[in-house]
Amino acid sequence: MLSRAVRPALRAAAVPTRAAAPSAATFATLREIEGRLKSIRNIEKITNTMKIVASTKLNRAQRAMADSRTYGKTSNEVFESAETKAIEGEGKKKLVVVCSSDKGLCGGIHSGLSRFIRRKAAAESNMDLVIIGEKARAQLSRTNARDIVLNFAGAGKDIPTFAEAQAIADQIVQLQTDYSEVEIVYNKFINASSYEPAVVEAFSVEALTDSPNFWAFEADEDQLPNLREYALANSLYWALAEGHACEISARRNAMDNASKNAGEMIGKYQILYNRTRQAVITNELVEIITGATASADM
Repeated sequence: MLSRAVRPALRAAAVPTRAAAPSAATFATLREIEGRLKSIRNIEKITNTMKIVASTKLNRAQRAMADSRTYGKTSNEVFESAETKAIEGEGKKKLVVVCSSDKGLCGGIHSGLSRFIRRKAAAESNMDLVIIGEKARAQLSRTNARDIVLNFAGAGKDIPTFAEAQAIADQIVQLQTDYSEVEIVYNKFINASSYEPAVVEAFSVEALTDSPNFWAFEADEDQLPNLREYALANSLYWALAEGHACEISARRNAMDNASKNAGEMIGKYQILYNRTRQAVITNELVEIITGATASADM
């Protein structure tokens, strides 16, 4: 049997042994929390920078959108005055041009456009797709890959120009299929925080010639294909510019929300870090006091 003089020494030696494992785990947890805090702060810096860049680009995009509306609305006024309507032909397909871009990190602007096209394809089975932008192409390839006849990459890098819209219109006109009508689907800019999918029609040469009031403009019949291509380029330029403004606005809002979320997470992790650090300090003080008390008993 151990003597009373030996018992306090054994008791004092046993206390640090039991506290060693929790202390090591606590230090590991502190390092993990500190690493997460550093990572979240870096993300907050990136999202803040992207928000500032998007805010700077938004003014230019809105000015370009206002200029492009002049092109598109002028063509639409001519067709409205001529009472132009799409030709309904049995067995003929409809061509739908989807205006998106190659860039992400802008909320659900591309996925919303893709959902609109899927609903449209379910209601109207006899249609082909021309997709501008890799984001919508990647999403629609999962469900409507057979309907895609043409796609364009490199969209959304900068503000769209009429030359780009004209080049796309030239490729669309060269498609061999005889389409009954052409529709352009894009994101319509409502305000800085909201947008919605919209459709603008681009009529065929047959639709122009069958318009009741079209010949009041004294147009040359030989120039109708050129007029049709020019009107298509106008509408594409309008759709691309307005979609670009929606994308920049959505990216700014998305980065703003991401920055706010990162700030909230930093606050929560900072509180957790402080509480855990305080617990470590308290445990160390308890160990020191316990050891000092045990030494005094000896």
